[in-house]
Amino acid sequence: MSLIPSFFGNRRSNVFDPFSLDVWDPFRGFTSSALTTASPETSAFVNTRIDWKETPEAHVFKADVPGLKKEEVKVEVEDDRVLQISGERNVEKEDKNDTWHRVERSSGKFMRRFRLPENAKMDQIKAAMENGVLTVTVPKMQVKKPDIPTLMRGKIEEVETRLEAIMCLKGGKG
Repeated sequence: MSLIPSFFGNRRSNVFDPFSLDVWDPFRGFTSSALTTASPETSAFVNTRIDWKETPEAHVFKADVPGLKKEEVKVEVEDDRVLQISGERNVEKEDKNDTWHRVERSSGKFMRRFRLPENAKMDQIKAAMENGVLTVTVPKMQVKKPDIPTLMRGKIEEVETRLEAIMCLKGGKG
């Protein structure tokens, strides 16, 4: 449940997420002709939606980039832990004999950036594209969890030491 869905365009990302570098666009959703009359050359498909999920093994990013070839999409790591996904869709060449009735597909450049957490293995990032969906997988470093019996043994020894101290104090008073 979103706290303020109307202000942030019902995005699935969390406004308070420290890893998201998503910028809130106060004009998103406006249909004013002044805001939508950009020429095809300057129109950008910056609305490329990207899902980020974390599994026990990896951080997985999925981006919808229909109509783009894998050569037209770049996946880069910059500034230590910033994953950048960018690309460009070129304007379709116009033939003077063609009559356009509607132009809805956007063209231009897009770029999305995500700050990755400390547990990301930056040297093992993999990217694949299938059916217009780019999937970027960033493996996670495995955190060594303490062995439960060892942890319990330490707690038991600690409790025994405290009990001995209490017994000595009681024995000394009596």
